[in-house]
Amino acid sequence: MVTSVAKGRTAHSEPDYIARAEALATSFAARAAEHDRTGSFPFENFRELSEAGLLSLTVPAAHGGGGAGARYAARVIGILGKADPSTALVLSMHYINHLVMARSPTWPARLSRKLARESVEGLALVNALRVEPELGSPARGGLPATIARRTETGWRLTGHKIYSTGSPILKWYLVWARTDEAEPRVGQFLVPAGLPGTRIVETWDHHGLRASGSHDVVFDDVVIPLDAEVDVRKPADWRAPDLTQATVHTVFVAAIYDGVARAARDWLIAFLKQRVPASLGAPLATLARAQEVLGAIEARLAVNARLIETFARDFDDGIQLSAGESNAIKLTVTNNAVAVVEDALSLTGNHGLSRTNPLERHYRDVLCGRVHTPQDDSTRIGLGRAALGL
Repeated sequence: MVTSVAKGRTAHSEPDYIARAEALATSFAARAAEHDRTGSFPFENFRELSEAGLLSLTVPAAHGGGGAGARYAARVIGILGKADPSTALVLSMHYINHLVMARSPTWPARLSRKLARESVEGLALVNALRVEPELGSPARGGLPATIARRTETGWRLTGHKIYSTGSPILKWYLVWARTDEAEPRVGQFLVPAGLPGTRIVETWDHHGLRASGSHDVVFDDVVIPLDAEVDVRKPADWRAPDLTQATVHTVFVAAIYDGVARAARDWLIAFLKQRVPASLGAPLATLARAQEVLGAIEARLAVNARLIETFARDFDDGIQLSAGESNAIKLTVTNNAVAVVEDALSLTGNHGLSRTNPLERHYRDVLCGRVHTPQDDSTRIGLGRAALGL
């Protein structure tokens, strides 16, 4: 039971947050097609999430938040991923960072309390900005080109970040950068959005998740306080993965794309029941082939549900989890989700690929599951090397 009360709200149990997410999902789903078509950012979704207290779901109860762990957060993300995966992606990144703040000994307590309080009190989202044009994904190795130069009065930050999910609405950026010291250190700097020298370049025009606002953010000699340094270390000290971040990232990403697959499944069921070809004289749902394909879809979704639920619960229960295992969960669930939508398309033909039907959008969205870190090839190589003892 959540006992903390914020802004005059009465205390609520974690299942109540699930009900709030389900209530919002209807309006999110109704708006999703238009946001996808225009590439516009769903600002209204985040206002409603804030008003429903869902932005602070993973903020510790001691700071007035929901105090939820990975299990309930993944359920909320899955519900919203089914309605609008772009919104769910931005929200999941926000949730991840608050879970990491609450559990990481390297996060300055003053900063984590500040961000927690702001998330409870209003519309204050945070995300990590890590990917760069030259570097690509930091998970592949290499030093960032973004540089933080220390002066007597503060850090001066210069760099270019791409795929900055949620950039139109973020209040805080966690910027991955290196110092200009003789022996550079690498890590995160907390940067308020909108400082002089900061520009959002609207480059996001993607195949899927078109409403995620994953634009470029450019920093040109942006001044931030010296205590904006969150966790900056020697590059070698970053070789071991942050298991909290790695675990919740993979399970939340999995939940998003499982949600997309479930939206496709629901549309397919309605289509099979309603479509009556003249040559058949009965709904497509009466065909054994349609029933078999739908049965295969149900099997994949059942596996996904079990993997997401049990893995998130193990994390909340403090069971030691490996990065390899969490990567395998992400690979399995996202590929199951892609296969679900592809199976749905195999039964619908041109109807499924028409932009007048949502299945076409679900297909574009679900394919994005494969590009999130860790990518499938890295996961398979890592698991193979571990099996070989290399």
